[in-house]
Amino acid sequence: MAKYIERYQKRRLISSYFSVALSIALVLFLLGILGLLVLNTKKLADHFKEQITLSVFLKDTAKPIEIDQLQKSLALAEHTKTATYISKEDAAEQYSEDIGENFQEFLGYNPLKNSIDVNLKADFVSPEQVAEIAENLATKSYVDEVSYDEPLISLLNDNVKRISLWILIASGIFTFIAVLLINSSIRLSIYSKRFIIKTMQMVGATKKFIRRPFIWTNIRLGMLGAIVALLALGVVLYYINSNFPELNLFQDYPTLIGLFLGVFLLGILISYISTYFATQRFLNLRTNDLYY
Repeated sequence: MAKYIERYQKRRLISSYFSVALSIALVLFLLGILGLLVLNTKKLADHFKEQITLSVFLKDTAKPIEIDQLQKSLALAEHTKTATYISKEDAAEQYSEDIGENFQEFLGYNPLKNSIDVNLKADFVSPEQVAEIAENLATKSYVDEVSYDEPLISLLNDNVKRISLWILIASGIFTFIAVLLINSSIRLSIYSKRFIIKTMQMVGATKKFIRRPFIWTNIRLGMLGAIVALLALGVVLYYINSNFPELNLFQDYPTLIGLFLGVFLLGILISYISTYFATQRFLNLRTNDLYY
């Protein structure tokens, strides 16, 4: 009978430890994802900004040397990410593929123009800067028109600012909730040992002596939960990087190392603080209050 009770208590202890480590791992994983989102908000915003195309349409009278010089000057400009020349023949072929029929057979000629598609660097994608660049290009005698999606640029900039603000607010709220969840899990695990704590205190053990094993146990559980969370976070990072290689997530090593280290230390810190105050609470309770 004694062996059965001992095995039962051991199973309960393992189950309690497992639930604490799992809750810490889940919360830290979600915090890590949120941290990754916060740290990469600008990178994501820059990626979308650099997809906006400024199309410089050229007159049919434009000389090849003028086109070549314009493309080279645009490619070397500080605001340019890429500058690609598209002939009217290539544009007609692409448009025919898009609509599913050869429109030149119907019209009898190619109405499209030679163009240079310019993708600007993210720092220069604002309504004012893009308008200024477009006006400078339009002044050239061999440029027929400069076209870009002005409403989209304004909408994108407004949404980036709005989303960044809400992500910061959500980060603060979620961090607070995470601390509460981990704290609750640890307090429940210590609650089941409240009589042991009070018994040790009654036989003369100091508060520091009683707290020490609980703190070390939960710090180890916090470390275990953090390691599990980081492994899951690594899998998510690998998946995102495989599907969106243009984000270059693994090239920003300092940011990733800082994020992983932050998650690991947060698991230890929350576990320590939660255990300290949870044990302190039961140490300060009167014996009669342990039953409530």
